[in-house]
Amino acid sequence: MAGVFFYDGKWYDESPRVTGPMDHAFWMASTVFDGARAFQGMVPDLDRHCARLGRSARALGLIPTLEAEEVTRLCKEAVKKLPKESELYIRPMYFARGGFIDAEPDSAEFILAVYDSPMPEAGGFSAHFAKERRPARDMAPTDAKASCLYANSARSVAAARNAGFDNAILMDANNNVAEFATSNIWIVRDGVAQTPAANGCFLAGITRERVKILADAAGIKVEEIAMTREDVMTADEIFNSGNYGKIMPLTRIEDREMQPGPVAAKLRDMYMDFARSSQIF
Repeated sequence: MAGVFFYDGKWYDESPRVTGPMDHAFWMASTVFDGARAFQGMVPDLDRHCARLGRSARALGLIPTLEAEEVTRLCKEAVKKLPKESELYIRPMYFARGGFIDAEPDSAEFILAVYDSPMPEAGGFSAHFAKERRPARDMAPTDAKASCLYANSARSVAAARNAGFDNAILMDANNNVAEFATSNIWIVRDGVAQTPAANGCFLAGITRERVKILADAAGIKVEEIAMTREDVMTADEIFNSGNYGKIMPLTRIEDREMQPGPVAAKLRDMYMDFARSSQIF
């Protein structure tokens, strides 16, 4: 896997070994990250991802050591070190060194990983409903993109794959649909795009917000709703939005086969047009 890494003022061609059993992040998961994408020299919404990293750190009680603009600059520098045609995952992170139960706020350190990660095919994916749920906002730091939040998502993905699906749909603490395990969920009914209302139980993503902007430009009505399982099962279209694959159609939900729909296709085309405005080389 080709990649570049930045830590403590230095660039590395291989992943540096930076933590051990006495570090708070190692045993208490005091780690936050963000995920952006680079492909064909484009870095869509990179500035928004880097800004969210700082917000996530503060939500976990950590003090960021870099301004968002500096994180963005380092990410772009990393991308330019790799071939333009590369499809890359951009992962800036903060992790805490000190602390016992609670992390020492000023012990946060920054590290950046930018590495080969091919974009998934946009032909479609499958999902089922998971038994796991997203926590309520008073149960976990749901306002952060924190590593400690991903255990349930990982369990639900593992169970989905064992059952023959690619992904899982998680409900929230109130038994409404929250999200896919790895991305936000959208459905289409009578030409209207609907997505779960941001209620603090899941991360309302940056690509989700971009989809809302693109849909408005296309004249596609967007509604944020309390989404039920029945809403999903009877939808005309289902698709996701997320950094890893951007916008992808769902083609099987439980035992129901579906075709990729026109709204998802339109929004994906618009997203790729938007991405060209972020070309850095």
